[in-house]
Amino acid sequence: MELVISKWVFAFSLFSWLIFSVSFSVEGLDEDSKVRGVNLGGWLVLEGWIKPSLFEGIPNPDMLDGTQVTFKSVKLQKYVCAENGGGSDISVNREAASSWETFTLWRVSEFEFQFRTVQGQFLSCYGNGCVVSATAKSASSTETFQIERNNDDHVHIKTKSGAYLQATIDNQLVADYPGNPGWDDNAATFEMSIVANNLHGDYQLGNGYGHNKAKEVLERHRSTFIDAGDFEFLHRNGINTVRIPVGWWIAYDPNPPAPFIGGTLKALDNAFSWAHAYKIKCIIDLHAAPGSQNGMEHSASRDGTIGWTTSESVSQSLHVIDFLASRYANHPALLGIELLNEPSATSVPLDILVPYYKQGYEIVRKHSLSAYVIVCQRIGNANPIELYQADIGSHNLVVDLHYYNLFDSFFINLSPIENIRFIYESREPQIHALNDAKGPLVFIGEWVNEWNVTNGTQAEYQDFGRTQLEVYDAASFGWSYWTLKNDREHWDFEWNIKNNYLQLSNSRKNNIVNRLIWLLLVLVWFHRCRIL
Repeated sequence: MELVISKWVFAFSLFSWLIFSVSFSVEGLDEDSKVRGVNLGGWLVLEGWIKPSLFEGIPNPDMLDGTQVTFKSVKLQKYVCAENGGGSDISVNREAASSWETFTLWRVSEFEFQFRTVQGQFLSCYGNGCVVSATAKSASSTETFQIERNNDDHVHIKTKSGAYLQATIDNQLVADYPGNPGWDDNAATFEMSIVANNLHGDYQLGNGYGHNKAKEVLERHRSTFIDAGDFEFLHRNGINTVRIPVGWWIAYDPNPPAPFIGGTLKALDNAFSWAHAYKIKCIIDLHAAPGSQNGMEHSASRDGTIGWTTSESVSQSLHVIDFLASRYANHPALLGIELLNEPSATSVPLDILVPYYKQGYEIVRKHSLSAYVIVCQRIGNANPIELYQADIGSHNLVVDLHYYNLFDSFFINLSPIENIRFIYESREPQIHALNDAKGPLVFIGEWVNEWNVTNGTQAEYQDFGRTQLEVYDAASFGWSYWTLKNDREHWDFEWNIKNNYLQLSNSRKNNIVNRLIWLLLVLVWFHRCRIL
């Protein structure tokens, strides 16, 4: 008797899982389906690696906002150093360069810059003959310097008043070099090295070109990078949703604060019109928040620092959500609003993030009872279950997970088979566990058919893509590929489809067929056990 009961419990559980696994559906999508989406990355929020040519016309392109540099006196053969990382004097006394000897550029113009220390203070000089210090917490004219370059990265540094800085014999940096220095080994000549030049976002483009040229570049980009033909392509290939990254400055269009350039709101309006015409739904994703929530170029960080957690930035973000929800709540193409993309686990604590998510949820609900509210997991060392335990909202709430077999040393040496095994052994159990958890739906909001495998064959890429589609199809809300267009082929959804590296059309159908076969096997097992 106990054996029969245990068989019944097992069979009923398996039967329920099989039925439930194919029965998830998203309100607002046709045919009881889930999100099968593509991100429109690199369009309304820039990421230089997606389309590097956007930045190619900037003068001094290796000296954008956020570039990290060191300066070495050619006379003393010592590095310029902010003692203790900032907050005190500047010395020219180090044999080697590390964090205290590294300065982050704030670009003022093609030749004028401000230098920020690792602790956040700015180099200052209050007049001719001054000793340079690093005590200023904000930057103005006394923290602004002009850089003169020759062809071999030797530079002179000059104050706004025209005095050249020199390294003195007592290892100070002083604005008192007499006359105009040449390019010999004099005390006013420094060797400048670029340590990092990793940020190429909206801030760098706007500040790098200046307003007029940046407007010209971005107007051309926004009108050509994505158009109605792309929505026709997506519709034809079975995509029912687009996730559209936007920056906080969209709420201030057409004249956002400098250096951001207006025009993204008009482009977003166009996207909604094109989406509606092709029966595609839109998710608006606040990808770049005020102050930057992760210090990356795709959050429009000026210099890699994270300043979103201030009350002012959080309040401004909620204003942006209110603006977007009020404008698009009644548009038939709206599916949902994502409150924040990829907040940093190390710099954005839950006691700030969760209240923001709760307030954002209520703001969206004020304008729409049905739009999905999407909250993104923190990137870094964070478990998405923390958002399931946060009691953010009760209706049409979604948690967004981003899955990449990249950006972590764990993946560097994995073979194709090992990459696929990781999807099955790590990602699939997490998706099913979250599907079964009480609360929000599960959304794989970013993933890509790319890995760290060198010289992968087309067949290996097809297997990797097929595995991801099979596993991510199980997410209760669905998935969205990153991204539609990209100069790097395997990141480019359109290229993957046209070149048969990603075989999309039958993935969900095959998944359902496989589960129905399992269902038939369960029914046969019922019969053999004389349960029916």
